[in-house]
Parts: sequence; C-alpha cells; structure tokens
Amino acid sequence: MRRWRGPAAILRHRLRYLFPGLLLLAAAARLERAMGRPAICRCGTVKLWEGDALGPENSQHIADWYTPSHIVHGLLFYAALSWLAPRLSLGARALIALGVEIAWELVENSPWVIERYRAGTIAQGYEGDSVLNSVFDMLFTLAGFALAARLPVRAAVALAVGLELLALVAIRDNLTLNVLMLLWPVQAVKEWQAG
Repeated sequence: MRRWRGPAAILRHRLRYLFPGLLLLAAAARLERAMGRPAICRCGTVKLWEGDALGPENSQHIADWYTPSHIVHGLLFYAALSWLAPRLSLGARALIALGVEIAWELVENSPWVIERYRAGTIAQGYEGDSVLNSVFDMLFTLAGFALAARLPVRAAVALAVGLELLALVAIRDNLTLNVLMLLWPVQAVKEWQAG
C-alpha cells in the first residue's frame, strides 16, 4: 500500500532531481562554450522565436522550427525509458533523458556533424546552435518528457505525429527527415526540401 506523502516530502523528492538537472545543464553550457559555440546569436540579440529555418539566425535563439523535434525527443525518451527502466522513478528517468539530450546536443554541435548537415541536407549555411538555443532545446526535451508522463499514450503519439507534420508542412523538415538525411542522405528528399 502506498503511503501518503505531504507537500514537504513531495518538494524534497522533486528537488532531489532538480539540482542534478541544473548541474547537467550548466555543465553542458560550459562544454559548448569550450567547443567555441557562441553564448547567444552572433547578431547580438535574443529572440523568443526565429521563423526563418534557412536563415543565419536559425538555431541561435530560444525557439525555432526545430523546437518541435526536441519536444518529440522528450516524448520518445519517456516511452523508451518507461519500457527499458520502468522501476526507476520519473525523476531518475527525466535525468537520463536530459543526459541523452545533452549528449546529442554536444555531438550535433561538433564540427563533424555540422559539416555533415551542410553536405547532406538543405542547411548549407548551418553553423550549429548557440548555447542559448542548445540549452532551450534541452529544456524543450524535458517539456516533451513531462507531457508524455501526463498524457494518455494515444494523446502523446498524436502529439508527436502532429508536431512532425507541422514541421514537415511549415519547413519541409522534421525529426524523421533530419535523422534520415544525417545518416543516409537521399538526393530526392534533398531536392524536395529545397522546393
């Protein structure tokens, strides 16, 4: 039988995962700065939204057309970790999801992957993320994870499909095509994306 926990116990439980999460975010930001990533857009401004997916300020501000893919990351990480590690607490699984997303952000902003994006996708001018954008990508992943933890499975699947379709219609790109074009570039897809 599960015993009732008061608000103080619930707060202590959540703080147990909050501080390590904040430390992971801070460490990731420091690593990205050490990799030479700019803290904010080189344009010198910070915007909530950048709508030009092929422009020089894409992946430099808080959110852009690739933000939905990070929410989908969170939805997928929740599903995978619920299956792989169902006995771990939600907080522990969220920390693992954050760690995986941080690893992806570090790899994604490596010179090799940036060059791979330029060669294999329509993002010829892509220079990688600013630290600001990268940290918010991590936070949007956690938002997707939190949504998946609260939504019925069908609603989470519908949200993931809807976000993928939204990005596909808006910019002819999404997480699915991004992974495909990074791992196995298809010329026909590249031509279609170029429109």
